[in-house]
Amino acid sequence: MEALAWMSEKKDNGKVLCKACAQRCVLDKGELGICGIRRVGEDGNLYLTTYGKAAAYNVDPVEKKPLFHFLPNTPIFSVGTVGCNMSCSFCQNADISQYPQEHNGEVFGIDLMPETIVNVCKTNNIPSIAFTYNEPVVFFEYAYDTMKLAKEKGLRNVFVSSGYETKEALETLAPYLDAMNIDLKAFTDDFYKKIVGARLKPVLRTIEHARDLGIWTEVTTLVIPGYNDSKEELRNAAKFLASVDKDMPWHISRFFPAWKMKDVPPTPVETLKRAYEIGKEEGLNYVYVGNLDDEDRESTYCPNCGYRVIDRRGHIGQYVINNLEDGKCPKCKTEIAGVWK
Repeated sequence: MEALAWMSEKKDNGKVLCKACAQRCVLDKGELGICGIRRVGEDGNLYLTTYGKAAAYNVDPVEKKPLFHFLPNTPIFSVGTVGCNMSCSFCQNADISQYPQEHNGEVFGIDLMPETIVNVCKTNNIPSIAFTYNEPVVFFEYAYDTMKLAKEKGLRNVFVSSGYETKEALETLAPYLDAMNIDLKAFTDDFYKKIVGARLKPVLRTIEHARDLGIWTEVTTLVIPGYNDSKEELRNAAKFLASVDKDMPWHISRFFPAWKMKDVPPTPVETLKRAYEIGKEEGLNYVYVGNLDDEDRESTYCPNCGYRVIDRRGHIGQYVINNLEDGKCPKCKTEIAGVWK
C-alpha cells in the first residue's frame, strides 16, 4: 500500500524534497526518487509505495547481520522491501534492491504490517527486529511505525544500513533504534561515485553521528579485489573508525562474485587476514573477518588480557559460546563494549 512519506518537505516551487536519505531527491509530480519507492502524487505529496509490503523476511541469528556485540546468540526478525538509494555493482540482493528502478516503479511483496511483525516477535520470543535486505531508510515511515510499536512492546530495533541516513532521519529514529550495522563500502569517494552511486562523506558523518546518539554501532567493509583492498585504503578506514571509537567493531567481509561483478574473483583469504591485522595495528579493539570460517578471527577477545570472551564458529559466527559475566571478562573483569542484555 501507499502511505504518506512524511520525512519530506514541500518547496515553494511545488516540488518536494525527500529528507530520508542523503541523496535528498527533489521531485516533481509523478517522479520517483533514486530509491524507486518514494513518489510524488498528483496532490503534490510524497508517498512511500512499499508501506507494509515485505519483499523479504526471515528469522536469523543476530550474528548474521552481522552484530557480534548485541544480544549474542539470540534470534532476530529480519524484514525488508524492494528499492534502494544506491546501485552497488556488487549487490547480493539486486533482485529486490533494484527491482522498482528497473520496472518503472513497480513494487512487490507480501502484506506485513507493523502490528503483525511485532506480534510475531512477541509470540515467538524474538527479542529484536532488523530492517535489512535493502536500505531501510528508503522505507523510513514503514520502519519508523514498526520500531515505535516494537519499542512500546519491549523489543529492540536494528538497522542494517548503507549509512546514508540524513541527520534529520537518524535523529528521528534514534529514540527507537538500538543498534546499527553500517556498511563502509570503501574509503575513497571515487569508489562511491563509480561503483555505488553515492558519496563517502555522508557515510562517515552517519557513523560518527550514530555513535554520538548512543546507538550501538558496528561497521562492515566488503573487501573487493582490485577495488578497495589496498593496504593504504584499509589502513585509512581503520584509522577513521579508531578515531570515532576504538570499541566500535569492524567486520571485514569476503567478497564473492555477484550482480555486475560476476567476473571479479573472491577475496583472497590472505587479504582478509592482512586487513584484520591492520585494524588491530590501528588500535581497534574488536576486528572480525566475515564470509569466512575462521574461528580465531571471528571470536571476541578481552582488549586488556586477551582472554577469548566469546567463541564463534561457522562462516557467520553462528555457533556461539558466550563466556562473559555481566558483560565483563571473566578473567580480569574488564568491561567488554556492547549490548549484552
